[in-house]
Amino acid sequence: MDHSALSLARRAQDLAALGQTELDVLVIGGGVTGAGIAVDAVTRGLTTAIVEAQDWAAGTSSRSSKLAHGGLRYLLMLDFKLVHEALTERDRLLSTTAPHLVKAVPFLYPLTHRVWERPYVATGVGMYDLLAHTPGRKRALPIQKHYFAKGLKRVFPDFKKTAAVGAVRYFDAEVDDARLVLTLVRTAAFYGALALARTEVVALTRDASGKVTGAVVRDLLTGEDIQVRAKRVIAATGVWTERTEALAGGTGGLRVLASKGAHIVVPKDRIDGQMGVISRTDKSVLFIIPWQHYWLIGTTDTPWEEVNLEHPVATAKDVDYLLEQANKLLARPLTKTDVIGFYAGLRPLLQPGTKAGTSSAKISREHTVAAPVPGLTVIAGGKLTTYRVMAEDAVDFALGEDATRRPSITKDLPLLGAQGFTAVQNGARHLARRYGWTKERTAHLLGRYGTLVSEITDLIDADPSLGEPLEAGRHYLKAEVVYAATHEGVVHLEDIMMSRTRLNYEVADAGLAASEEIAKLVAPALGWSRARRNREVEAYRERVEAERAAATMESDAEAEAARLLVKDLTPMEDLGAAEAAEQAEELAAAVEDSVAKPSGSKL
Repeated sequence: MDHSALSLARRAQDLAALGQTELDVLVIGGGVTGAGIAVDAVTRGLTTAIVEAQDWAAGTSSRSSKLAHGGLRYLLMLDFKLVHEALTERDRLLSTTAPHLVKAVPFLYPLTHRVWERPYVATGVGMYDLLAHTPGRKRALPIQKHYFAKGLKRVFPDFKKTAAVGAVRYFDAEVDDARLVLTLVRTAAFYGALALARTEVVALTRDASGKVTGAVVRDLLTGEDIQVRAKRVIAATGVWTERTEALAGGTGGLRVLASKGAHIVVPKDRIDGQMGVISRTDKSVLFIIPWQHYWLIGTTDTPWEEVNLEHPVATAKDVDYLLEQANKLLARPLTKTDVIGFYAGLRPLLQPGTKAGTSSAKISREHTVAAPVPGLTVIAGGKLTTYRVMAEDAVDFALGEDATRRPSITKDLPLLGAQGFTAVQNGARHLARRYGWTKERTAHLLGRYGTLVSEITDLIDADPSLGEPLEAGRHYLKAEVVYAATHEGVVHLEDIMMSRTRLNYEVADAGLAASEEIAKLVAPALGWSRARRNREVEAYRERVEAERAAATMESDAEAEAARLLVKDLTPMEDLGAAEAAEQAEELAAAVEDSVAKPSGSKL
């Protein structure tokens, strides 16, 4: 068995093992922080399991601006520690941890004043470059470069002449956020962690002293409950943090503010430019980010005040705002007809003592680790780029004095697909010639799989038809879809459309035309009957239609109501804070009553 493959067989095996022995660490939350914690813990030699109620990265970690960056705007807040930490991690991702997934991208910071602004911005960007540099190590990215109006027009022809008198170029990095999470989970699985998506913690169990000793985990595919014993439970549940803490009882813990960030996608040929753009707005920061086949434009930053946390959506107001801000910079204005996709996510921002009415954009992104009750460690805040530091801090905190005897090793640990990546890059032209790939196709595959591209070619060698692109999704090979089902933990068709590929927003029809072809391709690996295939396709179509309807609404409340008209195929349990505490006590009592049963028995 491939120890990193998240197949249905592996899921069944891990599910059976989950309740059999006491774990050293149980990680709750399958976003980037939870996945990073699982890698950190298991590579210290700790028996580890990670559970996620939805799909891997289904929440915030698949709906970000897809940047591995220091956060240039945090220099304005004088948060030098956070910027330095993030830039150090950015460069580590580029050079060691995940060079196949993280790519350097030049950005333009437009200048609107001829005299004072250029030295001001140059100083800020210079500080940014300085904070990124580690003495004794080669600089990972080039330093700043200045453009005046003529030079700006040359590198970004579609920049509006009246929008800037020049620009400063600096480098940051972009990353497919969901693939980073998936790679982290597979890396943890490779080193021996149990990894289970669509499994929700519905109660935290405690001993007579009140210490958390494990959890009741519900397999959402079958409805069965499993008692899991763990010496330490670490929760990395983002905007669900307070609901997770409520499962343990008590009154302490972290408070998290959910802030919505929306993004839109336009075709690559719609904007003529060679670099990305970052610009400050009155309400947020505007990114115009180049990807291989499209431009990503974001983001908004507005408080999320709705009860539902699973399905935030971009509203008409969000789309209009992003178009308005982008058009202030673009010579050829974008319209709604140019928007081929959109998405929204909820940022988990810490709010220690935050006063009512405080703008979420002003809350620090620095993370915090706490223990609301003994046996439970909770981490919240932070940003995608610093996930590894957050993971190390969380495990150190949970281990206490034992951390010095079991130190983290992730600073120099390549993720799956990274080991030997330079050698594979060097041989890319030979690989392309053998399989008839274009330069763009080869870059796409190496950028998604790294050295694991050999597992894609193994599928093609066994069945050459899998080397063909999808008929209605030409950017992806059929082999990639099959691989998602055999190696990447797919349960539903939407998993493929939303995160294993990005057809949900990369093409104008959200991938609907490709949905039946994809369902047919993965059916053998997932054991789907014709009826199940049809049900999956129909469920995805209904989701797309609901999200499109939501995007015509002006308010979050209206958009949420439109989106929630369609139910999930594998819905999470509706555990509000009060309900969670009550149900936790009931299930914990049920566990105590079942002490005569073997530890791995179903409740």
